[in-house]
This record gives sequence, C-alpha cells and structure tokens, in this order.
Amino acid sequence: MTSNAKANPPPGANTLVPESFLDVPTQRLYALSIGALCQAIKVFDFLRYLVLPDVANGGYVKKWLTADFLFCFCLAQLRIPRLRYSKSVVALQILSLWFLNGLMFGGITVNVGGTRSWTVVPSLGLANRANIASTPPGSGLWDMLPRFGLGSLTSSSGGKDAHLLGQHTVRMSPISTAHLNPHGQTFCLASSGHSVLIPLLLNNTTPAGVRHSLVPLGYVEGSGAKIERVDLSAKDLKAIENARLEDLQVARDAASKRDNDEYDEYDDEEDDQSDAESPFKLQKTQSVTYIRVSKPGTLRLDRVLDTSNADARLVYPGEVTIVPCPRAEFVPDDIPDMRCATPGITSGAGEELNLQIDVYGVPPLSLRWYKEVDGRRESFMVEGIESSGHAHRRTGDEPRALERTPTRRPAAELRIPLTVSLDALGTHSYVLETVMDALGNVVHAGSSTPPSDSSASGALHKLGITPSYNVSASRTRRSVSVLRRPSVLFEACGPGTPVSLLIGSDAPLVVSAKNADSLDGPWDVGVHYQPSEVEDSAKKSTKRLKPWTKDVQMPQGRRDMTFRASEPGEYTLVGVKGRYCEGDILSPDTCKVVERPYPTAEIKWKKIHECSGDTGVSASLVLHGTPPFQVYYRMQRDKEPPREISKSFTSSRGELTIQPERSGHYTFTFLYLSDANYKKVNLNGPSIDQVVHPPAHAEFSQREPVGRGKRKISSCSGSTVDVDVDLRGTGPWTLEAQIVGLKGSEIVRVPNISKSRYTLNLPIPKDVDRDGGSFEIDLVSVEDSYGCKRSLSVPGIAVNVRRVKPTARFYGKVDDRHITTLDNEQASLPLRLTGDGPWRVKYRHVDRPDRPLSATVSSPNGELHVSDKGVYELVEISDSQCPGSVVSGDSTYRVDHVPRPSAKLSPEIQSIYEPYNGSHILPPICEGAHDHVDLDLTGRPPFQIMYNVARDNDAGGTKILDQPTFSSIQPRTSFQLHTSEAARIYYEVKQVGDVAYPLAKNKNAVIPRSERLLFEQQVLVRPSARFRNLNRLAYCLNDVLRPQDPSSLDGIIILEGTPPFKLHLAIRNVATSNIYREALMVDEKMWRLNVPNYTFNSVGPHLVIIESVQDASHCEQAVPDPLYRSVYVDIAETAAIVPFDRREDFCVGDVTQFQLEGIPPWTIGYRINGKSYTQEAKISPFSIAQQQPGEFTLTSIAHQQKMCKTAVTDLRYTVHPLPAARVGHGRRIVQDIHEGDQAEIIFNLIGEPPFTFTYQRAELTTKKGQQGKVLETHTVSGVTTKEYSIFSALEGTWTVTFIADRYCRYPPSQPDGVDKSR
Repeated sequence: MTSNAKANPPPGANTLVPESFLDVPTQRLYALSIGALCQAIKVFDFLRYLVLPDVANGGYVKKWLTADFLFCFCLAQLRIPRLRYSKSVVALQILSLWFLNGLMFGGITVNVGGTRSWTVVPSLGLANRANIASTPPGSGLWDMLPRFGLGSLTSSSGGKDAHLLGQHTVRMSPISTAHLNPHGQTFCLASSGHSVLIPLLLNNTTPAGVRHSLVPLGYVEGSGAKIERVDLSAKDLKAIENARLEDLQVARDAASKRDNDEYDEYDDEEDDQSDAESPFKLQKTQSVTYIRVSKPGTLRLDRVLDTSNADARLVYPGEVTIVPCPRAEFVPDDIPDMRCATPGITSGAGEELNLQIDVYGVPPLSLRWYKEVDGRRESFMVEGIESSGHAHRRTGDEPRALERTPTRRPAAELRIPLTVSLDALGTHSYVLETVMDALGNVVHAGSSTPPSDSSASGALHKLGITPSYNVSASRTRRSVSVLRRPSVLFEACGPGTPVSLLIGSDAPLVVSAKNADSLDGPWDVGVHYQPSEVEDSAKKSTKRLKPWTKDVQMPQGRRDMTFRASEPGEYTLVGVKGRYCEGDILSPDTCKVVERPYPTAEIKWKKIHECSGDTGVSASLVLHGTPPFQVYYRMQRDKEPPREISKSFTSSRGELTIQPERSGHYTFTFLYLSDANYKKVNLNGPSIDQVVHPPAHAEFSQREPVGRGKRKISSCSGSTVDVDVDLRGTGPWTLEAQIVGLKGSEIVRVPNISKSRYTLNLPIPKDVDRDGGSFEIDLVSVEDSYGCKRSLSVPGIAVNVRRVKPTARFYGKVDDRHITTLDNEQASLPLRLTGDGPWRVKYRHVDRPDRPLSATVSSPNGELHVSDKGVYELVEISDSQCPGSVVSGDSTYRVDHVPRPSAKLSPEIQSIYEPYNGSHILPPICEGAHDHVDLDLTGRPPFQIMYNVARDNDAGGTKILDQPTFSSIQPRTSFQLHTSEAARIYYEVKQVGDVAYPLAKNKNAVIPRSERLLFEQQVLVRPSARFRNLNRLAYCLNDVLRPQDPSSLDGIIILEGTPPFKLHLAIRNVATSNIYREALMVDEKMWRLNVPNYTFNSVGPHLVIIESVQDASHCEQAVPDPLYRSVYVDIAETAAIVPFDRREDFCVGDVTQFQLEGIPPWTIGYRINGKSYTQEAKISPFSIAQQQPGEFTLTSIAHQQKMCKTAVTDLRYTVHPLPAARVGHGRRIVQDIHEGDQAEIIFNLIGEPPFTFTYQRAELTTKKGQQGKVLETHTVSGVTTKEYSIFSALEGTWTVTFIADRYCRYPPSQPDGVDKSR
C-alpha cells in the first residue's frame, strides 16, 4: 500500500476515535493486527480449499469479498494517520484484494489456449464447480465453524484432510545420558529444616527411577557413620518438580507485592520460560529433573533408569557436596554507641574500639566487611580463617592421617578479633557483608541462605529481591557515633550593642549553638544574671534586684533559642551541656540590657497679637527621648467638637504656630508624645485659652482668570455691574474698591457689610456706558469691626461693556425660504447672524414644538443641517457674551422631500384580497401556461423593480426561488408570472427605484414589509402516468391480470395530478396483434396494475400500454415518457425436469445432472433427510453437487420467477458418505524404538466394507509441515474388517493416501457429466 500524496494532518487531529481514548500508535497497531489476522485466516482457508474437496465452492469467494471490502472501508472511516488514503487508493486496494480472492478460490479462470482453461486451485479435481450448484452442508453449529476459518476446532487433524487423518512416526532412539549438577554449582543448607534441589540433566531419556547415595561429611570407614541410599520413582521426581514450581510461584507473588517498579513484558516472558521450565538453556532432546537433599554430605548418583528399563549413561563427575551454609556475626558487648570528641581535638575521639566476630562454616573461610564514616565507604577482605589445631593434627601421623582424612571437613565455629580506630567525627559503621566457605558458598552475613540457592529464597534472588532474614541488624552491623562538642554565644548583642528594654515589657535575647551535633540535642544552657547599679534614688527605693543563675533548654530540633529579659542588667552564658557531651562558650558571652525611659517635653505657650487683637498662639517645645518625635494636641472652638491634630519633629527642639481662620473662643491642649521607642505617652502638658480674632481680608470670587491674573466679566445692559466678594475676619466690614476707566479712576467705599459673601453694585464709567468698551475693578482695602484696616493686593476684574445685542434670521425672501431634497439627504438652511461668535442657536420643528433643538455656529453666514421634512423656526440666539433676539418675519424655513416611487396592481386584474397577510390571490393556472399581471407605477421613469419569487415547501413554509430585477420606462408595465413548475408561487415587491431613487444607490432603502405589494397564484400540475420500472411481468396461461406479489414493485403505475384520475389502458397480444382497451377510475397516486376483466388465453409476450390520463383539474396531459408508457407481460406454460442418469446411489461430492424444460429461470425444490430446500437455475442442463449423506428427493419445479409450479414425485436418490481412514486413531503418533524392536501401525477404516486403501512410508524430516521423501507405497484390497495393522522395524512416517469402500472412494474421481475442459 502506498500512502496518500497529501500531507497528513497532525496525529490524532481528525481521527474517528479520540486520541484521549486511544492514542494514534495504538490505533495503528490494532488496525494492522486485525488486517494481518484476516489475511492469516484467508491463507488457512486457501489451504483447506486446496486439500478438502467438500468445501470447494463459491462460499469462500463471497466470504472474503465481503470481509476485504469491510476492512478497507472501515479503515478509511477511522482516519488513522499513516493509514489514511484517498478514495481512489481505497478503491484500488479493494479491487486488488478482490482479484486475488478470485485467483485463490477459483472465482477467476485464466485461458491458456484453445478450449482449455486453467485455474489457480485445482482442488483435487473439483476446481471447476463454481458454476455447479450444491446442496447445503450440515446446518449444525459444529458444521458451520469451518466457514468462519475455525475448521481446526472441528477435527483433531489440525486443519488436514478430514477423511485421511493421522500419521505414525517411528524413530530409532539414541543413547541416553544423565549429568548430575551439570554447571558445577555449590549448595549449602541454611538449617536442619531446609533443603536444596540438585539439578540432574537428562538427554534422550525420560527417567522412570533414580538411585543415589548420601555420604556424611567427614566420613571415615569404621567410624560408625552410615551411607544413605535412596531410590526415587517417576512419581517422586514429579512431586519434587511440582513443589519447586509452587515455591517459585510463591516467590513471584512476593516479588510482585514488594516491587512496585515497572518491568518489561519481554523480561517477564523470559522469566516464565527460564524459571518455570528450567533454569538452563536446553536443547530439544534435553530435560532437567531435581533431587531434593535435606542433610549435609556428598551426594553420589548411582543409577538412572528410563521408561524402557534401559540404564542411562552417567557423566563424570557424578557427585556433589552439600555443606551447612556459612555465617558471620558480631559478638554482643557493652560498648556505648555514642562518643564525645576530646577537648582540643577536632578530628575524632582519639581512641580505639575492640570488636569480636563469630564465624561458622567449612574452613578455611573468607569474610568481606566494610567501614563507613559519614557516607565514605572502605571495604576489607579477611581470608584463610580456620582453627589453629588443624595443621598440628595433620602432622602427628601423616600416613595414617592421609588414609583416614574425610573427603570434606565438617563445619567449625571460630571467633576472630577486630580492632578499629575512631579517627574522625561522625557515625562509624562496621558492616559484615558476605562470608565464603572452602567450597565456594557465598552467603550474606547474618543469613544462612546463599544468594545462588535454588530454593524459594534463591528464586527471590533471581527475581531481584533480597529475602527478609530473621537475624537482627545489630548482629551484622555495629555503629558508633563520635559527636562534636557544642558551642554557644549571644546573637545580635555584645559589649557595644546593648539590648533596649522598654518599661512594662521584656526584651528578647537570642542564644545560638555553633558547631553542634544534632544527635547531641537538645542542649541545656547556663545563664547568670547580674543587675546593673541604680543611680536614681527614686528607683533604689522602689525595687531591689538580686543576681541569679539558671539553666535554659533549647527546643528540640533547633539550634537557637530566645528567652525574655524583663529586668535591666548583665546576662552571661556560663555553660552548655548536650544529651551526651559538654560544650564551650564562645564570644560574645555577655549581653547587657538597658532600660529606656518614657519621652518627655518642655512646652512654653505664647500668644500672637495684631491690631485687631489676638490672632493665634505659638508654642516652643524641648523634647526628651529618641527621635523622631510626634506631638499630638487638641483644638476646640466655642462649643464645637474638639479636633485632634499631630505634628512631627525630627530634632529635640521645635516651634508650633496656630492661627485659625475663623474668630471665636479657642482652647489648645497637648495630649501625647511619641518617639522611636514609645507610642502616645501622656504629656499632661499645659493648656491655653484664647479668643482669636483673625485679620480682615477680601477677594473677588467665581470668575475664571484671564491674562496677568485678571478676571473677566461682561455687561450687556444697565449702568451698573454686579461683582461678588468673599470677606474674612470680624464683621461688619468696610470695603473700598477702585474703578479704573479709560480716562480716570474712582474709589467707591462700601460700609457696614455684614455677610462674608457680598455682591457689590458698582457704576460703569459714563464714557464706557455710552460707547461701550472695558474698564477694571480693584479691591483697595478692608476694615473690620475693630477698626483695623488692611490694604489688599488681590487680582482684579476686567469688565467688558457691550451696547449692541446679537441677532439671528434665515436668509432669503419669504417665497424663497424653502428647499426640496431626497429623503435620505440633509438640507442646509442658510443663516445670517450678528454679534461675536461663536453663536448658540435654538430652533424647533413646528410639528414638534415641545422638542427644541440647538446648534453651535461659528460663522455669521453659517447653516443649519436638518434631515426631516417640514417647517423649521428659530427660537433663541446668544453669542459668546450676550443673549440676543430673532428677527421676526425671517424666522421660518420649509423643507420638502422628493416622493419615493411605488407600485400596485392594476384595477383590471382579477384577484381576491386576503386581509390576513395583505396578499392578492390570483386565479389558478395550469403548469406551463403563459400568464402576467399589470402594475401601475408612480415616480420618475425609468423604473427598476426588485421582487422576491417563492414557492411553498413540504414543511409548510416557503422557499425563495429567485430575486430578480426588471426595468420599465412606462407607468404601467406587464409583470410576467412563473408557471414552469407546479406549486403555489408567491410574489413580493421588495424595492422600486426611479431616476431620483435608483436602486444602485439605495440598496438598503427597502419597502417596509407591511407596505409591500404581495400577490400569489396556484400553478396546477398537469396529469401524467408512467410505470415505476420496466421489469417484465410473468403470468401463467389462463391467469387474470391481477396483482401477484404485494411486496413487489413491478407493475405499479405512478400518477401525478389532482385525483381522481381517469386512466385509459391498452393490452396488446404481440403474437396475434389483438388489442384490448379499458378506461379505469383511480383515486390513488400509486396504483398496482389490476384489470380483472382481462384473462391471458395464449402463451407468449403481451404489452400493456398507458394511452392517456385525465385528472380533476382538467389541465392538458403532460408529455408522456415513451420509455415508461408500456411494460411487457410474459405468459408461460408449466415446467418439467428429467434426469440424465438413472442411478439411485451417489456419493457425497458427486454431481447429479438434470434436463430442465420451460422458460428460465427455474426454481427447483428438493428435500434432504426430510428438510426442504430450493435452488435456482438459469441454464439447462442443471447440475447439483451432493454435500450431505442421506436421502435426496426432488419435490417440485417452477419457472418464470417461481411461477407455474409443478410437483415431482418419482425422483429419489440415496447419497452415501465418503469413506475415511485413520492412522493411529487419527492422531500424530511418534514412537521411539531401540534397535531390534518393532512398532505396530494400526489403520482404522470407516465406511461400508469391503475396503481398498493405499498407505506409504516417508523418510523423517526436520522441516515442520513438510513431508519427507516417499520410501515405499502399498495398496491393500479386500479388507472386510474396520481395523488393519502391520508391524515394522524401519524408521519413517506412515500415512494413508487413498481409501475406497463398497459405494465411494476418496479422493473422488472426476464426476461424470462435468466438462473436463473447464
């Protein structure tokens, strides 16, 4: 398969199965696996098609055409990346697989030349049965399994020929051997209750019994010890193997529970093969069994007997020694686990440690151990460990000693010393790792089970799990910790940096431990307190402090602590002690605590006096404490609520000035003082009462400033101007203002002003009042009620005096003040304005007087822009300074719009108006007839009309057909109606355009839906009649023309139009040319051909013709389709069947042929063993292959699509099953014999005797599934029994190739009557 040329999208982008449910690689794997499985089943069916003749039919072709199509189609629908192809590639894949299926299963033949053809699969002479019908096979589920590729479940032959089953293979057995402990492993026993399994490697033998002997360790003849001899049967060996597998399963379960890590599935498969079957890599002829030993000694293999009572050859050496497992552990002692470093030595404790180790095993022994100090490991090895008396005992009498020395020395228990030096700080760990004895058994220290043991513990080692031993870790590990001496000191406190103590609270003192070991914590710290000398006599009399000394413990897990000091004085660290070690005191070891006093203040008040009296107060402050300072004071005026105010000072001296703006009786009081240490300490400071009279002051208000600080106002009328003034101080006030004109100035004095906000009414200079212009007003002085007069220097006011008012009017004469525009355009109304711009114009629409409008105009010749038609009127005008007036008589302007074009139906058009939807209903018309309506148009021609054309749909709504536009130059135009299809047609005028409002510029100006012109018309369908299909109808002679099969679609006439219909039919006999006519009334639109007045009286074809049709609309008939106006009716006689062969006995697989008489196709009815079947035949002669044994009876024959049925009573046959032969009862028997023996080969024959069969002997082959060279072939005849046997001493494979009984043979011969050239 080739990938698609298009670039594939990202994986999982458009797959049918979401990638969150199944990722893309897994989808691809599953799809390819299913495809491979299908092709594998296809190959299996192909082999069955080659071998089994009874399945050589078209079932395989149909099955695999469907299966390959479904697979390729479903694969394309899944849209899996890298397996996604275009439609053309998928079609090519399907066609290629179909072509291959045809070649494989006989559906396609290849012409070789002449009249002969060649098929890919001959199928034992039955290859060309694709065109031969066959009886159905067995209907049971067991018989249907081979159709689904599961034929291997239905026979023991594994998919081979079901009639020739089994084979008997005779092999000459080679020499058998037995090898004890083939890999030279070492074994030891953990304890008296344990056992070990010794492997025994067998070659070309199956043991029936094993004999062995066990020699005790240190055995000497005459010593009294006994040699044990044991015989193991095949049952005992099997029990040992089953126990081994159970132990292995227990070990695997323990491994799966302990180890949560993931493992590779391929590693798991290897473990299954290696552990469950054998821990060795075996050849095909090899096997392994085990001998269980529970006592130490030397195991010797004496004899191995196989199932044929022959002794196996024993491979040297035939013995293995099992000893007690070695072990090693520390001797318990009273050495403490914690040591302290020696003062002055920082590298360790400066001492040695003496340990002792007990070692047990067969000497000489080797011990591996390591030393670990704070993660640094150093390994050691001690070898040659044995007792000192061994050499001395051997040299005493060497010749006799050599004679009586045992094969292996017994195990001994030894004690060895171990001296180590504690030369570094930290934890010193001494760990015993492994111990090895003289035989090479290596065991973890403290354990009795070697890592390579083949028991359950050994299996755990193989699985990567260390067994849990019942030995305390203290027996194999000794740990001593050398601790560092702790040191303590004060943090953030020293001789130059004392800790501040506030009155009424305590101060934190932090003590930190340095260079301390966490194993030594928590630490107890000794603290001594010495009170400071008190110089203040007041404090001496109040309290007298005493010195003290106490221990303070640091919290668990921390290296510092904080304790609170509540009294001033000197705190000194005097000692430190941990859980195990005493420590040292570092500097600073003394911390001084100093008490800080409250802040205080010295305050002096002073009044501020001016001409009007006291205007405020000032205070001089001297502050004591730690800066910065913050002073809080309270100010209260008369009966008002007091206010608290604060002010900050950064130094010890400060000045505070308070001058209220309002007069009244004030009280000033100091409340609190804060410094860097204390917040809001009560001052109890002096207070002062004062009646404050603020100085008089005045200034202008409420005007925006103009250049150089001047404020500007305007005066449009009158000889005076009003100015607002704000005054402060004690009233009443006397104010002096100066008026500065163009030619002089004038001072105006205003006495007795009692309000703080006062409006001055000042005269305008006469020359400015007469001619207009500008002048200035300045405030000169103000005097309060105390007679205190103050000069003022505040910004003045500039007054602009105008004597001409602004005016507004529309430009033009009365008759000219109107304008006509389109309704979607704005109209510009011209104005004439006087005054200083910009102007604010107010106007209104006369039809909406309560909704005035306004606009700002910047030019005296500006315009007003309006959109609605009607009369507009000016209401008010004001310029930048003064309001004005509107000129009467020129205050209105009229705006007109050009009317939009419109359309309506001409009054001469006949229609019915429907008020419900505002539609005009036109008279109905027949489909295809020409019709129009006249429209009356108003506007400026030429006109453009845009309208919608719609029709009704099946859902009850409407469907837009078109939205055309047509033009007209006349006020009345003809509107062509749509009558090309039958439906209810709706017309809606959406837009009308003319010269003023062209549609191109007014696309959005559609007519409101409630004002549109609507009309509709029903277009009636023309009646028509036609046959639904052209399938020929079949009737028998003398039948009436009535409907036969209600479920068939043949003979149905489709009518269109308005029922009821009048249908005119003509029936013509083709042979005689006789015509029969009849008119029928039909109420339905789908009518099945039914003419009860007509009977078929002659054989041959008849033609039924639709001549005409009419409906209730009286419309002219539509042009009929000549192809569907008529249909043929075939009239047939009865059918007959005649056999070619008069035999009454047939075999399964034989083909029976019959001659058929009548008109094809024929339907043949037959019965097999009482069950009825039917078979269709398209040609004569008719052949049918027999697939079921039993009675085969022909019951009926019909032709003309199962019509004109005739019963058959005299055709009955017997079908016999094919004979079968079984070698070795149908199984694959492999028999090993030794030289001089004979093997019996048994043949089972199935069928009706007498039998004739052929068998052959082939040479042995190592290639699986391939038969060796045939060495001899024999045919045996006249066998009357169903079992036959022969004896042979030759090597080979016996099979049956041919079998025949009284009636049948297998493989069958080419059936008679079948064209052998096919």
